[in-house]
Amino acid sequence: MEGESSSVSQSEGRRVTLGNAAVRREAPGGVSLVVPQPNINATVAQNILLSVEYSCRGIATIEWKHVSSWGTTSIVEWKIGNYVNISTVYKDRVTTFENGSIQLHNVGMRDAGYYFVTVTEEYGNNAYGTIIVNVYEIIYEDLHFVAVLFAFLAAVSAILICFMWLCNKSLHLFQKKTHKLTASTTEEIELETIEC
Repeated sequence: MEGESSSVSQSEGRRVTLGNAAVRREAPGGVSLVVPQPNINATVAQNILLSVEYSCRGIATIEWKHVSSWGTTSIVEWKIGNYVNISTVYKDRVTTFENGSIQLHNVGMRDAGYYFVTVTEEYGNNAYGTIIVNVYEIIYEDLHFVAVLFAFLAAVSAILICFMWLCNKSLHLFQKKTHKLTASTTEEIELETIEC
């Protein structure tokens, strides 16, 4: 399937679908992991759900790690119904779910990167999944600059419109006065001519 945006490869019991489709990985021992959204785009201060779903025999241990240019950080590790061990860096920012998913609250630029999830069943079989998270900054300074510039231009145009209106009124008044003066001067000249 070369040349397509979505590809599927199978080896050692693992099926990987790339692109916008879900990623499903099955280990030979019966652990399966589905990553329905392998790419997530978020903005700063948003909450994001890193969604996965797994199935296995017995009780699973789930571990999430974050890898970025700043290094690798363990986020959380838990065994369903047993314990939850959340890293101090993520203590107030992570919510765990029984299906293996986690929710990150109030993401920042440092949260961009790769998120690796490992599901390990009691018998030692593993399944791995990866989610890529892109975090974008909303640049309020640019929006603020545009708003201030727009307000300034609107104020200048309003002042110019008022100035043009005043000039127009002054011109009309001047033309009326000039017309009256011209008419009265013409009348006086006519009267003088008649008297002579």
